[in-house]
Amino acid sequence: MNRILGLDVGDAWIGVAVSDALLLTAQPLVTIKRESNKIAYEKIHDIMIKYDIEKVVVGLPKNMNNTIGPQSEKVIKFAEKLKNKFSVEIIYVDERMTTLMAEQVLIEGSVRRENRKKYIDKIAATYILQSYLDNRVNS
Repeated sequence: MNRILGLDVGDAWIGVAVSDALLLTAQPLVTIKRESNKIAYEKIHDIMIKYDIEKVVVGLPKNMNNTIGPQSEKVIKFAEKLKNKFSVEIIYVDERMTTLMAEQVLIEGSVRRENRKKYIDKIAATYILQSYLDNRVNS
């Protein structure tokens, strides 16, 4: 059964989430340190093989007025290279509020401020993937 990967691509970290086999729920997986793009692509590719990934949902950090800014352009460039390297379908999802939602979950879970960074990107990736999965089921 093919699964779907969710990515929250940042300059320093990439949050990774994976769907369950039924494509209903998203689970946080790992946070990849972006030492180099080459290493990041290799780690993502290893995950794609392990989980039999057919689609990658990537959070697009649009501006609040719904336009694409420099950060979105960097994310698109990263995702397009992923698509070309590994022949995988890329789907973009608006991620404007995901980091805030992830931060809120960690605060409510009483995670100390200094520990939040470890989790925030993969939780944001989970929100990105879950919003795609929910829209898929409801459409």
